Amino acid sequence: MEKIDRKKPPKNRLIPGAIIFIIGFLSPVFIPLVIASNLSAGFKSVLTGLLAFGIPELFMIIAAGVLGKPGFNYLKRFLLVLLKRYGPPDIVSKTRYTIGLIMLFIPILIALILPYIFSHITFITEYYLIISISSDILLIISLFVLGGDFWDKLRGLFIREARINLPVNN
Repeated sequence: MEKIDRKKPPKNRLIPGAIIFIIGFLSPVFIPLVIASNLSAGFKSVLTGLLAFGIPELFMIIAAGVLGKPGFNYLKRFLLVLLKRYGPPDIVSKTRYTIGLIMLFIPILIALILPYIFSHITFITEYYLIISISSDILLIISLFVLGGDFWDKLRGLFIREARINLPVNN
């Protein structure tokens, strides 16, 4: 069995490696800037695809090379501890769950209705991008408001054998 090294790697490798790692995973944030630029449509398509699917993975490999195995394992453990500490709790109150469900369904309803009324209401045509981005952000936030148990329910949608055990009301 391999012994896990828990000591902190040297800062001269940890800081640059962490910066490369973070920049890689933040690269999709730059997609709207590329779309709004004056570049050719073909170049925009390629660059947008790379920012979404190629660059994050490439930067993770580069970060692993800079950090080395012990440094990468340390960074991974550190990020998992942060996610556990600040991530959604497993069980949430009934009120929070209800608010989370409302927050979840508002963007879904907007996405269903918007294409049909898009060309008929000038307000929507002027602010379509802002409405779409706001809806996406609300959808993501709702998943954190709903809590960890909801993540398990959501994951169960993709497992064919998954079953829900409903509590018995007394």
